[in-house]
Amino acid sequence: MRISFHGAAHTVTGSQHLLEINGAKLLLDCGLYQGRRAETYERNLNFKHDPRKVDAVILSHAHIDHSGNLPNLVKQGFAGPIYATRASVDLTSLMLRDSGRIQESDAEFVNRKRSERGEEPIEPLYTEQDAEKAAGMFKGVDYNERFQPVPGVIVHFFEAGHILGSAGVMLEIEEKGRKFRLCFSGDIGRYRMPLLRDPVLPDAADYMIMESTYGDKSHADPEQAFIEFRDVVKRTVERGGKVIVPAFAVGRTQELVYNLNEMMQDGDVPRVPVYVDSPLAVNATQVFKNHLECFDEETRKFVQEARHPALDFKMLTYVQSVEESKALNERKEPMIIISASGMAETGRIVHHIKNNIENPRNTICIVSWQAPNTMGRRLADREPQVNIFGDVYKVKSEIATIGGLSGHAGQDLLVKYAMAVKDSVKQIFLVHGEEKQAMTLKGLLNERKLNQVHYPDLHDSVEL
Repeated sequence: MRISFHGAAHTVTGSQHLLEINGAKLLLDCGLYQGRRAETYERNLNFKHDPRKVDAVILSHAHIDHSGNLPNLVKQGFAGPIYATRASVDLTSLMLRDSGRIQESDAEFVNRKRSERGEEPIEPLYTEQDAEKAAGMFKGVDYNERFQPVPGVIVHFFEAGHILGSAGVMLEIEEKGRKFRLCFSGDIGRYRMPLLRDPVLPDAADYMIMESTYGDKSHADPEQAFIEFRDVVKRTVERGGKVIVPAFAVGRTQELVYNLNEMMQDGDVPRVPVYVDSPLAVNATQVFKNHLECFDEETRKFVQEARHPALDFKMLTYVQSVEESKALNERKEPMIIISASGMAETGRIVHHIKNNIENPRNTICIVSWQAPNTMGRRLADREPQVNIFGDVYKVKSEIATIGGLSGHAGQDLLVKYAMAVKDSVKQIFLVHGEEKQAMTLKGLLNERKLNQVHYPDLHDSVEL
């Protein structure tokens, strides 16, 4: 078997790993790379393998950095099935259509600016119609249900605890008379987070492809992150400002609303309007209600009683239309606006930042990991000014970062995850992490006698 690491190698985004087994080609994830805009477009557009020769795709979860380039894969000739958990199928179908609309909308907006400067227009990476076609190729399977995507490979999904429907992938492979197991972690979640079940550790894997996003540090306790977020909201509202939160429409948004509901019910922060400005989040609400199998026991009870704390909340308004979204920027009273994308690169959040970043009463609150060269990273790094749609804006608003709200496992759980296969594993490949984080984790695993730990370069191939 050969593994080629065509994405999320020496970086976090763009997950894409090609397996060649028994003459077949199996792709683990097909995500969008996020970084410098010019580089991002070219890197996402051009595959280092022939999409027409890929037999099947296995998708770990719905986040765009794992699923977002599927429409382009299909557009370039992929015609096989895309396997995912049933919740991931529903969520990813929504997210890809939304991504297609955003690609088209952002291209149109940028092209108006380019036209004013006498520059050639750009084409969207793919369209909503392309996304629709890709969504039609999904095959949903249950957690722990065994299926055969290509000859000689039996696969099952197990709970990752990262977002609704997220999964680790275990592949049982038979090739040339040899049998072995390969584990792909996808994105590993955290214990004791709201809404979802805890992640399940792998067992008896011979090889493992594992994320390393937070390999250099453990997270603060979720309760401490809650307190930090509460304090940000409280001080911003008290000075008459808006809290602007770039957040993934699926997963992080629901957790934030859960927390805000609790804060306001307990009287810890003033009761102010909370706006989730994402058509995707509105549609995802019904998907959450349709997949009780992904929730922890407490959340299932809330849903069954039609009082889900992350979906049914008195101060909460889901914003659908562009007109409603624009109207928020005309209003001056305190409010909280949660909008996608999580790295502040596309969609309505960019416009909210543009309209609020130069007001010192406001706060832009960063609640997740930010890829290098994204606007979210530039804000998190406290750069004094940012470029938005070709114009420069001074950062006068407060910038708050809360790492403890991340849906990714911290260093302590990553070590525990790897140690779960210590007695069987021959090689571990660290992906989905920058060099400092991955090498720190590699050192910790080496100290624990896990010596065959590798950090492959982009497009590296290895024979197993």
